[in-house]
Amino acid sequence: MKKYLVAALVGLTLIVAGCGNDSAGIDFDIKAYVAELSGSNIVESASISDKNLIVQDDGKEDTYDLPDDEFFVSIAPYLTYTHPCEIHSLTGCQGELVSEEMDVKITDEDGEVFVDDALTTLENGFYDFWLPRDKNYTIDISFDGKTVSYDFSTFEGDPTCLTELPLT
Repeated sequence: MKKYLVAALVGLTLIVAGCGNDSAGIDFDIKAYVAELSGSNIVESASISDKNLIVQDDGKEDTYDLPDDEFFVSIAPYLTYTHPCEIHSLTGCQGELVSEEMDVKITDEDGEVFVDDALTTLENGFYDFWLPRDKNYTIDISFDGKTVSYDFSTFEGDPTCLTELPLT
């Protein structure tokens, strides 16, 4: 009887865990999943707010919690055109400068440097970053003799899609 009770409890635990948020799964890597979704068409749609990743596919919607200590932000500098955006659509937002290498530096309000490298924009024209939450940052981008410096933050309610970065 004890053997059946233990098996039933284990089975119930797996069922309950399967019904919950997938990000609580043992081997689920939310950052890798976001990277896989970014600019792809493997699902109908995917968007990412300051707290959640929302994926819609095959008529169902799944919501995944983001890390408590990290904030996702997607940034698209531009030369001639952009689009207004606050909540980044991993499957829909398209930036102008695709697969372009630029010098990128991100510094926080205390002067700590988080990124300082030559980086190539993704196929959707964006850079994706995971940064510590609850901080103010400045991103400096240089490309083809043009530059932009932009201040942003990673507090609750802040946008995850930054598109107002004209290279001049």
